[in-house]
Amino acid sequence: MRDLNYDLKRLQAAHEDRSHGTRKARSYVLAQIADTLHDLGFKGLRATGLRRKHVVALVREWKRQGRTVGTMKNRTAHVRWWAKHVGRPGVVPSNDELGIARREYVTNEDRSVALDPDKLALVKDPHVVMALRLEADFGLRREEAIKFTPSRDDRGDRIRLKGSTTKGGRPREVPVRNESQRRLLDEARRLAGGGALIPPDRNYRQQLKVYENRTREAGLYRMHGLRHHYAQTRYEGITGWKAPAVGGPPRRTLTGARRRIDTAARRTIARELGHDRIAVVSTYIGGG
Repeated sequence: MRDLNYDLKRLQAAHEDRSHGTRKARSYVLAQIADTLHDLGFKGLRATGLRRKHVVALVREWKRQGRTVGTMKNRTAHVRWWAKHVGRPGVVPSNDELGIARREYVTNEDRSVALDPDKLALVKDPHVVMALRLEADFGLRREEAIKFTPSRDDRGDRIRLKGSTTKGGRPREVPVRNESQRRLLDEARRLAGGGALIPPDRNYRQQLKVYENRTREAGLYRMHGLRHHYAQTRYEGITGWKAPAVGGPPRRTLTGARRRIDTAARRTIARELGHDRIAVVSTYIGGG
């Protein structure tokens, strides 16, 4: 274990505040942050050596990866916790200084990404390929796709994600609507056997690193955009018209039955993406 990872584990053990869920999330995020700093060239860093330049480098890398405002704010909050508990709270700039904007739910910016088959063919790890396809076809988050366990989660006419593998710990279901999705799940079952989409000789963190490396090598970036593409496609399938982010009618112009259809579609998409507020769906499909 690297020095920084070890230091951060000890720091958390010495300050076991908050709920078990919060501690678990913090442990995961701080381990990721330590790995990212190492990959960025800050080798040999100790927890007490945190500087402003490290925080700036992290945020720059997250932006390069296409992380959402919410994700960057969440991760920065964990860095603030780290800084506070090593007596260096002043080294973490404000979100405004870091260029992390306020979260906007109503936007008509198209952030969708379709899975490029030519680039997908360049991904050399079959488990990573399958995770990407699940993200595209079912709107899964990256972690959910990597931890997807077909023998447990595939329920025939739907998939049911276990709360321990989802953001916020909320279990959810996503319907299997067509033969393409059904064939994909059958492929996933053959690949994974009785386990998750993680080879037996790796753990989640190791497979996440493989995912990041293989997608980067293949020129695949901003893969969170696959969820946006899923949401927009799903919206059009339910309503019969395109989402506002890709040229469809703004929500404010819809009246009567069309307004009710729009609301029902947003509620369905929120549920399938794992959000409890339909307002968040505007981030994916647009509002207006």
